[in-house]
Amino acid sequence: MIKDGDFVAIFNSIHRVMEAERLLKDKQLKILLIPAPRALAADCGLAIRYAEDVRGEVEGTLAAAGLLPRDLYRKNGDSFEKIGEEQ
Repeated sequence: MIKDGDFVAIFNSIHRVMEAERLLKDKQLKILLIPAPRALAADCGLAIRYAEDVRGEVEGTLAAAGLLPRDLYRKNGDSFEKIGEEQ
């Protein structure tokens, strides 16, 4: 389940999302590998969900490893807002 305010990271491939999951779990960060929401296009069908309280650690870890997601979304009510897009 994705709660309001949670972040969803979408990756280009199953290999990248699995590597990201392993890396983040090795650091004992509170993340969850989930089926990508239907509202979001995901080539591999999986995504990583995490909360605001670990956002900096999660995104910093992924950036340091060169594993940034293709797209990043935040759940906002019944929809998802894409992070990093000009409004």
